[in-house]
Amino acid sequence: MTAPHLDILGIGNAIVDVISRAEPALLSARGLTPGEMRLIDTAEAGSLYDAMGPGIESSGGSAANTCAVAAAIGARVGYLGKVADDALGTVFAHDLRAGGIHFPTAPATGGLPTARCLILVTPDGQRTMNTYLGACTTFGPADIDEASVRGAAVTYMEGYLFDPPAAQDAFRTAASIAREAGREVAISLSDAFCVGRHRAAFRDFVSRHADILFANEDEVMSLYEVGSFEAALDAVRRDGIKIAALTRSAAGSVVVVDGEAHAVAAAPATVVDTTGAGDAYAAGFLAAHVRGLQPAERGRWGGIAAAEVIGHLGARPQADLKPLLGLG
Repeated sequence: MTAPHLDILGIGNAIVDVISRAEPALLSARGLTPGEMRLIDTAEAGSLYDAMGPGIESSGGSAANTCAVAAAIGARVGYLGKVADDALGTVFAHDLRAGGIHFPTAPATGGLPTARCLILVTPDGQRTMNTYLGACTTFGPADIDEASVRGAAVTYMEGYLFDPPAAQDAFRTAASIAREAGREVAISLSDAFCVGRHRAAFRDFVSRHADILFANEDEVMSLYEVGSFEAALDAVRRDGIKIAALTRSAAGSVVVVDGEAHAVAAAPATVVDTTGAGDAYAAGFLAAHVRGLQPAERGRWGGIAAAEVIGHLGARPQADLKPLLGLG
């Protein structure tokens, strides 16, 4: 087996985020569930955008955020995700490549526009995400760059991409290529509501294809349809998952390796916007994992990355993470 030329290859929805502060009354008036990620159509994307207050726009998407944070830590990173040949698609591609991320996916032409996520952040820091998938829905097995997958130590996939059926086929294609090349496969469950929509498919993928599972407390409980974190932890062990990184907000995280659980305290943080917390945690964890660090240290890196991201609006770091992690 040749040495990998990438540490991490992310696969996910290529989205431009529009983030705005919002009062709970706006969510209530529009029938939105706080903390939910929901898919919206073209008409609702326009009307909700008009109802939002002043915001900021930045390249996003769960796996893309993970890739950006990991690259900022110093990992060698690539990304696969579909954008359109339009202004937002150009901005998205530029932002990735400017961060030193390999991005070989060709843009779609003559079809749906680049995806965008309208994120409402309430005063408690909770984020409610309303996603128009656009060009993301065209991502399929043909968009899997085999050379990138074979050359990545870990291929990391975001659960949000389970919504378009062709993307599930793409995940399985990428997982097969990675396994054949002797590489690792990681998946994030992304969202409890998403797990609920595709529970059987997630359970099959996690048990048959994944080496590393990322999930928060609600997501892993939803996956196994249990009523407590402890029961979910038992289910993870029974499922034979090699590595699971399970986050618990202020309670920190639990890293399970070959059935042994390692509790990791949360890093100190001031919560401004929880958008991208799980993405950043996965980035820190994977950056430590590919360095061969111990399980608890991987969780500590993840927690530090997440703490920096939730301290400001937006899902990508504003501070230099390397000194926070003790790197030169």
